Amino acid sequence: MKINEEKYINLIMYILFKCHNKPNLGKTVLCTVMYFIDFNYYERYGKFLTKETYIKSKRGIKPKHFKKITENLIAKKQLFLRKEPYYNRILHRYYLTVIPTLKFTSKELIVINSCIRKLSDNNASTITKYAYRDEPLTKTKLGDEINYEDVFLR
Repeated sequence: MKINEEKYINLIMYILFKCHNKPNLGKTVLCTVMYFIDFNYYERYGKFLTKETYIKSKRGIKPKHFKKITENLIAKKQLFLRKEPYYNRILHRYYLTVIPTLKFTSKELIVINSCIRKLSDNNASTITKYAYRDEPLTKTKLGDEINYEDVFLR
């Protein structure tokens, strides 16, 4: 499945824009919020938002194309990455260097904003524990792709 790169970039930028003042929003929280947005959108509308492939790992949910896309955004100077101390850990935090343009439908924004409101205040360990109770993840083995269809088992 080929991702919708434009929608994917817009989603990253929008989440970072909406959560710019949250000190807990590192890579793990960002990726997990993206997972819930994609899977909740699929559950609600039966269509893919970004078409991203998510992998279950020991440290949480890994979007397959996240590294490549964020590296491209950093190279284009639309984002920058800074490693910051956060309690007893190092947080990989992304910052916007441009103001994103809003390119979502009202249906998409309902799901996106709902997930941001519900999940973006969690730290990495809390959101990972929460995600691991989600049915698509409980059905997936470590290292495997998470099946969108399993969202209907919730």
